[in-house]
Amino acid sequence: MDNPSRSERSRKAALTAALTIIARDGPGRLTLDAIARESGLSKGGLMHQFPNKEAVLKALLEQQFLHFDEFASRYRAGAGKAADQPELATQIAISRELIAQQYSVAQAMLGALAQEPGLLADARAKDAERVAEIRGEADDADLAVLRWAAARGLALMTMLRVSPLEQPDLDRLFARLLDDQQWTTFRQAGTTGER
Repeated sequence: MDNPSRSERSRKAALTAALTIIARDGPGRLTLDAIARESGLSKGGLMHQFPNKEAVLKALLEQQFLHFDEFASRYRAGAGKAADQPELATQIAISRELIAQQYSVAQAMLGALAQEPGLLADARAKDAERVAEIRGEADDADLAVLRWAAARGLALMTMLRVSPLEQPDLDRLFARLLDDQQWTTFRQAGTTGER
């Protein structure tokens, strides 16, 4: 096996082990020694991939960002095309997908927050860009941001396991958030948000 293939397998094994440790034992138990034990890698081999725990956490977050960027591209190319507000629809769909993928995302985010809250600065910056896009495409920017925030709130409550809602409730609420026709009454009522 060539070194790039082995290196990629080692990297994936380390990230999978990190998620397992965070989920099973909590983010405070994530150490390079624990990752090496869980993954079956030598500590030296692990440190070749990740010099410290922060590098592991950053890689976990980057892996999640990549997953959701790819999801967004697929959604925009399909269902998002038909929406009145395609960026808003895409971001609501991403929040729904967060729930479907919740454990890997939630665990990576909790691990990152426990280690270094600054690691989430990229996520905040990306969200700010997306909110600006949502505002830019909307007739009622405040209503559009409210729909985005509602979807994100549902996702985060579910990820943190504090939501009292069952999956059928979540499915129904996300369907309503995605349905532009359900929101035209609010726009017609003269509620306009600043852009």
